[in-house]
Amino acid sequence: MIHEILPVGMLACNCSVFGDEQSREAIVVDPGDDIEQVLEIVRRHGLRVKAIVITHAHIDHIGGAQKLKLATGAPVYMNRNDTALQKMMDMQARWLGMPAPPAVAIDVPAKEGDRLLVGATEFHVLDTPGHTPGSISLWIPSENKLVAGDTLFRESIGRTDLPGGDWRQIQQSIHTKLLPLPDDAVVIPGHGENTTIGWEKRFNPFLRA
Repeated sequence: MIHEILPVGMLACNCSVFGDEQSREAIVVDPGDDIEQVLEIVRRHGLRVKAIVITHAHIDHIGGAQKLKLATGAPVYMNRNDTALQKMMDMQARWLGMPAPPAVAIDVPAKEGDRLLVGATEFHVLDTPGHTPGSISLWIPSENKLVAGDTLFRESIGRTDLPGGDWRQIQQSIHTKLLPLPDDAVVIPGHGENTTIGWEKRFNPFLRA
């Protein structure tokens, strides 16, 4: 499977483009900004975007979704528990000293147990609240990859001091949904470098009992 990771926007959010080599179907995860660069990846591989997935409604992850939606016609998936946070986009923009992005309508309410197909590859939606009430992760069994949004980072976890954050909830999400995955599963976090589940079990100071 084609997989390109592009750090976008002023906070370098990791936007992932996944594409199937046979069907040329694709999904884009967390198009926070720099949509022309995202579209360049799509065009270079001859892909057709069938879904736009938002792991959570922070501006650096959702900011470019409307522009990408208009360019591709693809539906936007997000967990409904982040609707209130999505409505705070003007406030989020003020925190960062940037213009508010155009609002995007959520077409599909992503939730635990949902499966998205890209060609023959399944993307499993995991509810992983804590960083935000509606944070989700995507587990791709055939690729042994986890797109973790801002739930799990290399040797760190998502902050919980912003509106809707919950320390106990993020710990529960990580311990019950993510750490049971294979130790060699590659974790693509919302920011920074990739890691593995096994590495985080051994070295992440925020996950020690």
